[in-house]
Amino acid sequence: MSMCPCGSGRDYSECCEPYILGKADAPTAEALMRSRYTAYVVHDIDYIVDTCIKDDDHDIDVKQTKDWSEKSEWLGLKIIDRGKGLASEAEIDKDVLPDDENVVEFEAEYKSGGFKDVHHEIAFFKKINGIWFYDTGTIVPKTIVRESPKVGRNDPCPCGSGRKYKHCCGKNG
Repeated sequence: MSMCPCGSGRDYSECCEPYILGKADAPTAEALMRSRYTAYVVHDIDYIVDTCIKDDDHDIDVKQTKDWSEKSEWLGLKIIDRGKGLASEAEIDKDVLPDDENVVEFEAEYKSGGFKDVHHEIAFFKKINGIWFYDTGTIVPKTIVRESPKVGRNDPCPCGSGRKYKHCCGKNG
């Protein structure tokens, strides 16, 4: 793998790989977010688990995480808002969050089970003993828009049976 899956435009070996291999700690919440996305792409579930806060209030379903990672084709990461995740001190608004907390909003596009989807999340990170960890996340709801017109009860059923929709596939609706 040459280009890093996180979308930084850098080589994988110089971007997320050192974090995933444990050779370095992510310097910012954004870097941790990017490396966690990359860990999903390369199916390194241990890294995903290890970069989560571990206490009674936080639990990760390892099997579900592994299944999602392995059964998905990861198409790209888009950082929408990096909060204080920039390395440059000049770009950090210290009045918004303490130095040991940050928020990164992102979209991870993927295909799974024949469907293309976007995981849109506002992720919360905490720095503990100088190391960034994923704390919690809030999924941003999306509106699903119908691509074709709604089928009326008396319209022909779209399954091709020749029957009215209400007497065919629309019986239980």
